[in-house]
Amino acid sequence: MSKAIAKETKKQAKSGDYEVHRGIYKATTRSYGQANMRSFGQATTRSFGQANARGFGQANMRSFGQANARGFGQANARGFGFIVCEGETEDVFVYQEDSGGAFDGDQVEFIITGAPIGRRREGKVIRILSHQVTKVVGLFEKHKNYGFVRPDNPRIQKDIYISDGAEQGAVAGQKVVVELLSYGGELSSPEGKVIEILGFLGEPGTDILSIVKDFELPTTFPEKVNNQALRVAKPVSEADCAGRLDLRDLITITIDGEEAKDFDDAISLTREGENYKLGVHIADVTNYVQEGSALDKEALKRGTSVYLADRVIPMLPPVLSNGICSLKAGEDRLTLSCIMTVSPDGELIDHILAETVIRVDAGLTYAGVVEMLTMTEASIGKAEMPMKAKATTDEAEICEICEELATLSKAIRKRREKRGSIDFDLPETKIILDDMGKPIEIKPYERNVATHLIEDFMLLANETVAEEYFWREAPFLYRTHESPEADKIRKLRLFINNFGYNIRIGNGVRPRELQELLHKINGVPEEMLISRLTLRSMKRAQYSPENQGHFGLAAKHYTHFTSPIRRYPDLQIHRIIKETIRGRMNAERVEHYQKILPAVAVESSRLERRAEEAERETIRLKKAEYMKEHLGEEFEGVISGVTKWGIYVELPNTVEGLVHISNMWDDYYKYVEDSYELVGEMTGKVYKLGQKIRVKVTGVDLWRRTIDFEIPKMETSYEKSSIN
Repeated sequence: MSKAIAKETKKQAKSGDYEVHRGIYKATTRSYGQANMRSFGQATTRSFGQANARGFGQANMRSFGQANARGFGQANARGFGFIVCEGETEDVFVYQEDSGGAFDGDQVEFIITGAPIGRRREGKVIRILSHQVTKVVGLFEKHKNYGFVRPDNPRIQKDIYISDGAEQGAVAGQKVVVELLSYGGELSSPEGKVIEILGFLGEPGTDILSIVKDFELPTTFPEKVNNQALRVAKPVSEADCAGRLDLRDLITITIDGEEAKDFDDAISLTREGENYKLGVHIADVTNYVQEGSALDKEALKRGTSVYLADRVIPMLPPVLSNGICSLKAGEDRLTLSCIMTVSPDGELIDHILAETVIRVDAGLTYAGVVEMLTMTEASIGKAEMPMKAKATTDEAEICEICEELATLSKAIRKRREKRGSIDFDLPETKIILDDMGKPIEIKPYERNVATHLIEDFMLLANETVAEEYFWREAPFLYRTHESPEADKIRKLRLFINNFGYNIRIGNGVRPRELQELLHKINGVPEEMLISRLTLRSMKRAQYSPENQGHFGLAAKHYTHFTSPIRRYPDLQIHRIIKETIRGRMNAERVEHYQKILPAVAVESSRLERRAEEAERETIRLKKAEYMKEHLGEEFEGVISGVTKWGIYVELPNTVEGLVHISNMWDDYYKYVEDSYELVGEMTGKVYKLGQKIRVKVTGVDLWRRTIDFEIPKMETSYEKSSIN
């Protein structure tokens, strides 16, 4: 979308007594019923990217409104939306009858119709200027002389009418892609034609493919891009190594997940007196992806790799991402290294950035490192070393290095926490699939000493690089996270006051205040709810050519340096760093980067959001598929949300479902907003946050990706209300 479209512009023309404005219409989700009416979101919120150690902050900052997309706290059969105007801190509320038939993302002209005290301004769409949505993915249903498609995207408020003959052979129950022919109006439905049949709902592969198509994710690389990748993916030669710092004799390791194939980063550690010499070595992708090449244009078009439940959609062709750019054990690789001198208490003393060549000695897994750190000294050498791949380095030496890395990691983390860095320890979901893509196990991702270790070193490298280039006053891309809006923090403070907690605001909340709040709620029943709402009260992290600091990390300077295989901003700043190292950052190149970086930042931020949403939808889908196999079964869970329409219950495996109030048959339950409880009027029975409860799986909707629970009739365990 062009900058002109995204930016709000006040028009000089008048419409009656109203001034006409422009903005982007954002629809809320259509009201699909029970399990879709979530006020606070589900267990999909990422904790500043910490479970994804190399992507800290990349998938994290979801604002209240964005994370609330599936419900807005109530079921509203009419639906409603908002108009987003860049430069304005508050969106404009639009009733559905005032939406003018606008689709999500449309550029519209609107007028302000009201400004209620204490609430958002209200508006009415008077003209649609352009449409963002041109294709829709959904479920095809057939009637006698026509058909219609129910959109998967709940923000599309109307079904799509398909005239006789425009279904192109689709039959009822199939997932299809529809090209829109008209967008309808207030009294008419949009019309379209089927252009692709994906398969029947529930067929292997159809589910994820529907999400891929819905988010318009690329599925193949153009032939020109593949051919170029094959040409440049040559083994590292001695000529390639000329002029680089040769670190092939330095013991270097990678630590990744068991399924990882694209190894962006490696680490090394030596002692220099009492200090540590920590090396963070990142794949030099820019050596193979030249600026302006077909590979570079495709990488920018994709923005990021997308990690779905059953597949990875890479930013770069696999011959690069899993091949010559991946830091595999025993193979020479070109890298860009941040080599830092760090004191025993975790303070950065000095650093250098250099073009290097390395040879990884051991490819370790997170689980393997944890196992290694718990091995006794006597067992080292007797048991098989827990690593994915290794060269010839002595196993005991690798184990010793890992112990030193763990010690340094703790010191760095302690120092970061001391300055107020916020750590959201919210559960991430790990889904195990069989060969047909069917979920056979769902469990929380484990955060452990090994994931912390990598996270701490990547964060330190990112901060170090960002600070150097800030002081160089060079054009650069930063990862920024602005301070929260005062209004959202005030609302958060009012909310937590109900539970006896408080945060000091003053002239603005500090990261330390929120860090201390999270420490206070650790282990209490309302911990998950308050943690999620605290996260969503913050702004979203994004890319920017201007350094604005990172609120969540309590960092003055921050960037993304460590993942150029899968993130375009990292690739972009590697070019800047290498040109600076080589002395080529002249006035012409400075002007070039100043010109292109704003657009790169905006597009990278947009594509990152698209990837996050697609990843989140695949997790919801696979959770629903998994629970469909457990219909009628009972599980122990914890009440994770309480609303006037029922209670949300989260199972230990992170699956969450709704017990609708209409299915709580034994009493008439009243919602007590101050204490977030449902209280039975006759029995005094109370259901509240954090309460353990047994539930039965009674319904799963694969299309809506929702799960319904009921409380079994034999459930007699309950608490008396504290208000009686």
